[in-house]
Amino acid sequence: MAAPRIHWISAEDPPDAFPDIDAALEEPNGLLAAGGDLSDARLLAAYRRGIFPWYEEGQPVLWWSPRPRCIIRPSRLHLSRRTERALRGSGYTVTFNRQFRSVVERCAAPREAQAGTWITDDMMTAYDRLHRRGWAHSVEILSGGALVGGLYGIAIGRVFFGESMFSDGRDGSKAALLALCRQLTAHDCPLLDCQVESGHLLSLGAELIERERFLATLDDACEPQRPMTFLPSAPQPIEALL
Repeated sequence: MAAPRIHWISAEDPPDAFPDIDAALEEPNGLLAAGGDLSDARLLAAYRRGIFPWYEEGQPVLWWSPRPRCIIRPSRLHLSRRTERALRGSGYTVTFNRQFRSVVERCAAPREAQAGTWITDDMMTAYDRLHRRGWAHSVEILSGGALVGGLYGIAIGRVFFGESMFSDGRDGSKAALLALCRQLTAHDCPLLDCQVESGHLLSLGAELIERERFLATLDDACEPQRPMTFLPSAPQPIEALL
C-alpha cells in the first residue's frame, strides 16, 4: 500500500490554501500539509480553521489538525487544593503582554527529556509580529520581579489558541493558566485550545472533543475575526484570582 501523500503548500499560494480538514492523517495524528510560510495572513487563516504549525528546525513548516482536540473550558479550570494553597502563599504577581518575547524565549528553552524545541527563530519572529498587531498575547508570572512562569498564544474573536507555557518556579505555569482563564471567562470565551492532550492538562480540567465540534465552535466564536483586547496590565497578586 502506498504511503499517504501530504498536501504541499507553496509560499506563493493564497494564505487560506489549506486542504480540507478531513484530509488530515490518522498517523501521525492530524498531519495535514507541509510548506507555505509563517506570514501573518497564513497563520491567522490556519488558526481560524483549527490548524496550527508544528515542526523542527530544518523541516518545512508542518500544519496539523489532530483528532480529537484537547481544550479547556475557561470557567471549568480545575486546580487542586494543594495548588491553591501554594499559590496563595507564593507571593506571585501576574501581568499580561508586558514581556511577550521573553515568555516565548523561555518556552523555547531546552527542557529535560526533550531533545530540542519546535519554537524556531522563524516561529518567534512570526509570533512577535502577531503580538505587535494585537493577535498574540502573553501571560507573565513574576516573583520578586523575576519571570518564573508564563504562556502565550493567539486570540481570534472569543477563542484563545494556546501555543506553549513554561514554569521556572513552583506552579508557575498553573498560575499563568489560572490568570488566562479568568481573563477568558471575562471575555465570554467558550474554550481555550490546548491542541494535544497531556496528563498535566487533563489534571487541570482539560477535555477531549471531536474535531467537528471544535470546528463548529470556531465558526461561531471566531466571528467577527478581530483581536481580543488584552491590554498590558499592572502587576496583580495571583491570590486575587483564586
